[in-house]
Amino acid sequence: MWKLTIPVWELILRGLAIYLLFILALRLFGKRQLGQFTVFDLALLLLTANSLQPAMTGTDSSLLGGIILSGTLFIGNWSLGWASLRFPPLKRLLQPPPSILARDGRWDRRALRREWIDLEKAEAALRHAGLEDISQAALVVLEADGTISVIPKQSAVRSQERTP
Repeated sequence: MWKLTIPVWELILRGLAIYLLFILALRLFGKRQLGQFTVFDLALLLLTANSLQPAMTGTDSSLLGGIILSGTLFIGNWSLGWASLRFPPLKRLLQPPPSILARDGRWDRRALRREWIDLEKAEAALRHAGLEDISQAALVVLEADGTISVIPKQSAVRSQERTP
């Protein structure tokens, strides 16, 4: 239970290598998945995590090995967050820039396709912001965390204020 079958440094190195690979894969996968996981995304995440577990533990199945790996992942995650706050180039590498999905009441269909956002989901974000139609939006942005922000045109804001 407490006896490691591989050296501590190897567990730490394996854990960090898989963690960084996983972060890179999520970054390349796109913003949409970060904010709104679908059932397919969740299945992919769980199956990938399960398939990568042996690569992290190697031949070790001890409790101590699991504790070391968990600590490594939490410390690695904290360290990456700390470093991205202090080094803007790292933050830009890890966090994608926002994408404009609509401007001046018109959808950018190319941007929607590039970000894998279907029109139904984008229109749901409009309704969530209290707008009925894209013509009422000045700007619709897919944020780095996968959420969709909607900035209404001034005329839409005024008409909402008058509505009881």
